[in-house]
Amino acid sequence: MAKEYDVAVIGAGAAGMMCAAVAAQNGKRVVLVDHAAKLAEKIRISGGGRCNFTNINTMPANFLSANPHFAKSALSRYTPQDFLALLKKHRVGFHEKHRGQLFCDTSAEQIIELLKAECASGGVTWRMPTKVESLEQMDDGFLLATDTGDILAQSVVIATGGLSIPKIGATDFAYQIAAQFELAVVAPRPGLVPLTFDGPAWEAFAPLSGIALEVEVETSSGKGKTAIKGKFREDLLFTHRGLSGPAILQISSYWLPGTPIIVNLLPEVDVAAELIENKGTLKKQMGNLLAQWLPTRLAERLLEVADIPADARLADMPDAKLKKLGDAINRWAIVPTGSEGYRKAEVTLGGIDTRELSQQTMESNKVAGLYFIGEAVDVTGWLGGYNFQWAWASAVAAGTALS
Repeated sequence: MAKEYDVAVIGAGAAGMMCAAVAAQNGKRVVLVDHAAKLAEKIRISGGGRCNFTNINTMPANFLSANPHFAKSALSRYTPQDFLALLKKHRVGFHEKHRGQLFCDTSAEQIIELLKAECASGGVTWRMPTKVESLEQMDDGFLLATDTGDILAQSVVIATGGLSIPKIGATDFAYQIAAQFELAVVAPRPGLVPLTFDGPAWEAFAPLSGIALEVEVETSSGKGKTAIKGKFREDLLFTHRGLSGPAILQISSYWLPGTPIIVNLLPEVDVAAELIENKGTLKKQMGNLLAQWLPTRLAERLLEVADIPADARLADMPDAKLKKLGDAINRWAIVPTGSEGYRKAEVTLGGIDTRELSQQTMESNKVAGLYFIGEAVDVTGWLGGYNFQWAWASAVAAGTALS
């Protein structure tokens, strides 16, 4: 005989546990199903093991979506301050690290324990590890066939996330369910991911692995309403395969294949203007000059690419050559050949098309009782705690609506 519940939540990650807890605490009989044997691994590894669980500066502008207005309702009704109140209730210490990013003082495990406790207070039933083999709509709800027995539920919440980091259990389950019920999906792709490079334009920079510096990076593609533009000032890291660091992870969500990224390697200095202005007073060699501003190995490579000897004197350099060098530093344009893919991506861009869902409840407009929340939906935040805030907010929107 199938076990009966008011709500079946599939996916016991951040969004799934939060949604289950809210619905259960509001009186619903809730079962939480997940195929993994280990709970919430993505929470556990996030933020270097301390979980960057929100950002106090969260606004709708910090999210990408084919419909940028969709996230406004949920985000306005469950804010970072609401989640902080939950942390204080459970006596979880936290601190701000950088630009509004909040982390646990000790361990990401505290967030998992908090969510488990919230589920327990509502009497949530757990099914782990349990694989959902099929989901069928019935006259009075849904039938879930699983490898640990059938489940009957009046409503189903899909909180299975996206394709990022398959080694910890990411699957395309949400997209399979969308296809089954003929719901549109915005094509998924890796987000917040290192970018890779090869070819002649990259050859000179390939040996610079390990160098890090603060930069401005931007990219744009498309025109009019379909234009995608992003610009960030963060740290960049040269790797053995390309570029990484917060600046690149951020811009990767805006980058489209075939388009360049523009990197300002020295955002504090207008290099060409500074060099030309000081030609008459500075007697230094070019290598020594650039090394005052940039890591020495990077300075050497930039001069090499510009065909300027490191021992050349500034005073002897033509203005045209200095302008070209300035452009190479302040507007270094380079086209990535790809990314590190889902195995290194922190999030999945795209997902269930928001036009298919109610922005107030996260319920499908076509299939009554079917909800999608968190990373499964075409709402993707910047690096820095925003994606967790979307998980909490979308989960609370659905959990409240289910009540």
